[in-house]
Amino acid sequence: MAESESGGKRVAFFGGSFDPPHLGHLGVAHAALDALQLDMVLFAPVGAQPLKAQGATAPFEERLVMTRLAIAGEPRFGISLADSPRSDGRPNYTLDTLQALRAGLPADSSLFCLMGADSMQGLRCWHRAAEIPFVASLIVASRPGQRLDDLVSLLPEGLGFSDSQVNEHPGSAVQLKSYLLQNPQGESAAFHLLPGIHLDISASEIRRLVRQAPGGTASGRQLLPASVYDWILSHGLYRQEVS
Repeated sequence: MAESESGGKRVAFFGGSFDPPHLGHLGVAHAALDALQLDMVLFAPVGAQPLKAQGATAPFEERLVMTRLAIAGEPRFGISLADSPRSDGRPNYTLDTLQALRAGLPADSSLFCLMGADSMQGLRCWHRAAEIPFVASLIVASRPGQRLDDLVSLLPEGLGFSDSQVNEHPGSAVQLKSYLLQNPQGESAAFHLLPGIHLDISASEIRRLVRQAPGGTASGRQLLPASVYDWILSHGLYRQEVS
């Protein structure tokens, strides 16, 4: 299933370019851990993304190294190679990855798919997107002030929210709202919203800062784990813009 064992039954898959992995990624993962009492968040750098024809700026191996550095010291964070580059060169589809992860977990486990608001924006375009929530419940870190009706237009075609809300979770240290998604077949799946997270950090902005000041800047260092920022500088990563 993954390079590191989950050690529990409530596991969230967190896929992305991680180009580079920054404090925003870690903040979202920590919030999901605490709000949903997860045993593990699996960070999964992706090989080839179907909706990003230009690919990532850094090679997969370097993004994997940086992700390992970013999550070091947090035993509830692990690395998954489920989305690593395919030998046949085909793109990585989230549904296929989640189905493979699900098959490798004990039957009584709970699998989640964690994503930020930026990923939610493009969810409708994902491969067989309407099936994903029924393989792994979605956890979405929404933008501050974003309402549920704002999210309806972002749902894959055929999915909608049930009129009944699951739970407001008022006792949670992290603000959490849970709803039910329904498909045309009448099946239901949990949908979890983290509405109070405000970590406006952009990987593209970090890469721009590195290009402009290859020797390092205070602003760049504030956006990344120190180990990741030092590795970027020592290896000369992102110093040239990739067209």
